[in-house]
Amino acid sequence: MAKKKMPAAEVVDNNEELKNEYGKERRKFQKAPLLTKKEKKALGIGRDEGKASATHLRVPASKAKLVLDLIRGKNLEEAYGIIKYTPRAASEFILKLLESAEANAVNNFELDKEKLYVAEAYAGQGTTMKRLKANARGSASRIRKRTSHITVVLKERA
Repeated sequence: MAKKKMPAAEVVDNNEELKNEYGKERRKFQKAPLLTKKEKKALGIGRDEGKASATHLRVPASKAKLVLDLIRGKNLEEAYGIIKYTPRAASEFILKLLESAEANAVNNFELDKEKLYVAEAYAGQGTTMKRLKANARGSASRIRKRTSHITVVLKERA
């Protein structure tokens, strides 16, 4: 499904039609149509969430997912409490991301801080940095330093 570009006037004219098409109930394997930034802005998509992402963090995605699973679906204050007392390397990065997503939601979109919850939290695999380690008899082997891309999305509870 490729993006099709529409002029601004056409986006404004077809506003209701685009909203109906984008907001339609779909099965899991069916994807919503791809929209351009201009169309998303005209439809108001993404105005109800605070989002923050960080890339190339020096923690493996598998270890970050363990921490993200703990906070997914929780209220913001509860998520802060869980993260602060979780003894994992990824929890420092995720705490910063939570604070950034909260700031984005409150300052940019004027959402209520008391009603925010962690709607989405996911980690993807980043690039792998490879180092050489000396071995016996003058040979060398690789050490893989894995990185991850982490994203946190906060939404307002109805």
